Amino acid sequence: MEKPVKVGLLGLGVVGTGVLEILADHQEKIEKSIGCPLTVAKALVRPTEDKENLAKKYNLQLVHELTDIIEDPEIDIVVEVMGRIEPAKTFISEALKAGKHVVTANKDLLAQHGSELASLAHEQKRNLYYEASVAGGIPILRTIANSLAADDIQEVLGIVNGTTNYMLTKMVTEQMDYDTALKQAQELGFAESDPTNDVDGIDAAYKMVILSKFAFGMTITMDQVKVKGIRGLSGKDVTAADQLGYTVKLIGSTVKKNGSIAAEVGPVLVPSDHPLASIHNEFNAVFVKSSGIGESMYYGPGAGSRPTATSIVADLMTIVNKIQLGTIGHRFSEYTQPTQLTPPEEIVSKYFLSLKMPDETGQFLQLAEIMANAGAGLEQVVQEKATVENARVVVITHKMSETTMSQIQKDIAEKTNFELLSTMKVMGE
Repeated sequence: MEKPVKVGLLGLGVVGTGVLEILADHQEKIEKSIGCPLTVAKALVRPTEDKENLAKKYNLQLVHELTDIIEDPEIDIVVEVMGRIEPAKTFISEALKAGKHVVTANKDLLAQHGSELASLAHEQKRNLYYEASVAGGIPILRTIANSLAADDIQEVLGIVNGTTNYMLTKMVTEQMDYDTALKQAQELGFAESDPTNDVDGIDAAYKMVILSKFAFGMTITMDQVKVKGIRGLSGKDVTAADQLGYTVKLIGSTVKKNGSIAAEVGPVLVPSDHPLASIHNEFNAVFVKSSGIGESMYYGPGAGSRPTATSIVADLMTIVNKIQLGTIGHRFSEYTQPTQLTPPEEIVSKYFLSLKMPDETGQFLQLAEIMANAGAGLEQVVQEKATVENARVVVITHKMSETTMSQIQKDIAEKTNFELLSTMKVMGE
């Protein structure tokens, strides 16, 4: 048996504890798979944190300074599970410069500074792995980088935020309104006390930045992702979509067209017979369209201590194998292409619109004229009485470009006394 590979943990919270549990529970399988023991030797914690019981249970040393880990010659790999941008970015950079390999689950950091850190790791001839940064326990990055390496991916889309998926599930199945669904998600620990990153689509956008790099080789920035969340989404719109044969999901997507890509996050009407419509509660799923395999979907828990920790330990094992084979220093994904973004006039979709309009003769004709002038057609129309004075109208359009949709929204605002309540894309061929 070869000597143990020792790991330094940066952070010992929920996920860090999960890493310790997975290494302990699966010790025999891990050792047989990589040919040596894999152990956590030290963990960096704040001086105010009481982690002594964990340290005793798993036989590790608690430290309060980064140098205690990165200057230890016996530690080969550093795992960052602190979260946030700083000091995680500085700590990872210092670990790489000190000759350590790094594993992280920090999607915020990787979406904003991943290229910089990957380049630093490459320069230092060290490995930087981050499978757990997207969809928790689902091994989607490694699948794209390895199993789909010979395929031509055309679309990557999915439910990559468990908080919003839980809320939308409750809004559909139990007719909860947005505020009630959010409160329940917070009470169950699926949503933070400040849910901004989840409900405004930011968390999902971070993940689409990372997925876009793996699927298409293109590096995009957060400001190149069109982001819309579900904050304040009307339960009436969710119910109307359901009656029309659709389920509303917060979908992150990147679509390739003529060598360019368009990445976005937003509430989307998913046909009820589409595999993504069946993903409920806090679960995640990534749906891939490619020329070789066709359609494939990868489903599982998108967060949680043990699912995330399982992905982290898988990365640790991969690095140990590379150390033993002498193949260190390669990027997690070597596929690189020049970044080209699809212009709005080439991004085409059906749309769902809900409007409030005066319950008077000729109002719908006015809407039809706006649509006709823009060269757009209506596929489905549902009208219901909202109040004595107003009617609520829901329409699903034929396919049109984002540019055309923007003109229709502008015309409704400027030329009518309608109130455009919501606009969502509709998934479909």
